Amino acid sequence: MKKVAIQGIAGCFHDAAARNYFDGEEIDVVECETFNDLFDSLDNDASMLGIVAIENTIAGSLLTNHELLRRSNLTVVGETKMRISHVLCSLPGETLDSITEVNSHPMALMQCSQFLRQHHNFNIVEKNDTAGSAQWIKENNLTGHAAVCGKYAAELYGLSILREGIETNKRNFTRFLILADPLVANDLKPREELINKSSVEFTLPHTNGALAKVLTILSFYDVNLSKIQSLPIVGREWEYRFYVDFTFDSYVRYSKAIDAARPLMNDFKILGEYVECTNPAD
Repeated sequence: MKKVAIQGIAGCFHDAAARNYFDGEEIDVVECETFNDLFDSLDNDASMLGIVAIENTIAGSLLTNHELLRRSNLTVVGETKMRISHVLCSLPGETLDSITEVNSHPMALMQCSQFLRQHHNFNIVEKNDTAGSAQWIKENNLTGHAAVCGKYAAELYGLSILREGIETNKRNFTRFLILADPLVANDLKPREELINKSSVEFTLPHTNGALAKVLTILSFYDVNLSKIQSLPIVGREWEYRFYVDFTFDSYVRYSKAIDAARPLMNDFKILGEYVECTNPAD
């Protein structure tokens, strides 16, 4: 059975994303309070896999997780994408009119602000976790309370769903990376002919047109830059580290593009080569 580390508790979106990616397999989910704890768990157990949110269509890139990935020795072996849809749930027997307090993570509350503002009887209270809010209400038998969380969490903790799809923006997706220790990554890596995406990071010399030269080479080999994220390098003013995702139709041409562009880049590292997720889960 695969052990998969998640940030959060059972029923959270990381849990749901892990079960979606490993659909049909029985997995042992390891709960971690923070992303730092998750990376520490993977560092201490080479057999364990991890799933980490890396970007959201509304909030953008999770910069802290980019940096944690860079500092680790882990390899990206896959990705999954999931639509983030929230429900309002409570103990059975409650109604919208009987709810006086709504609990959830600040980000989830923000994403559902339009719905929540329509109900003046709701006192909004921030908590550390979406699924944790549902668990807290259930375990303490809290009448008059409701949680904003995913449908999976509401069902897991036996709460009644008062409203589904309460998020303001219905095009809210999160992309998750599947991480593994290099010792086991090769066993999980797809066949070369199936690989069509990679994540890399590098720095560039502080010269005019440095990035443009790299992109020109990639374009020549039909390698598409699907995402680029820059972060300043501490202690090196006006210099940046780039995190880049490439997509491509030919692994051979992609490899040639990397070989051609590598002399123009510094501190180059392939974070992972894997299969692109094209069908996000609802």
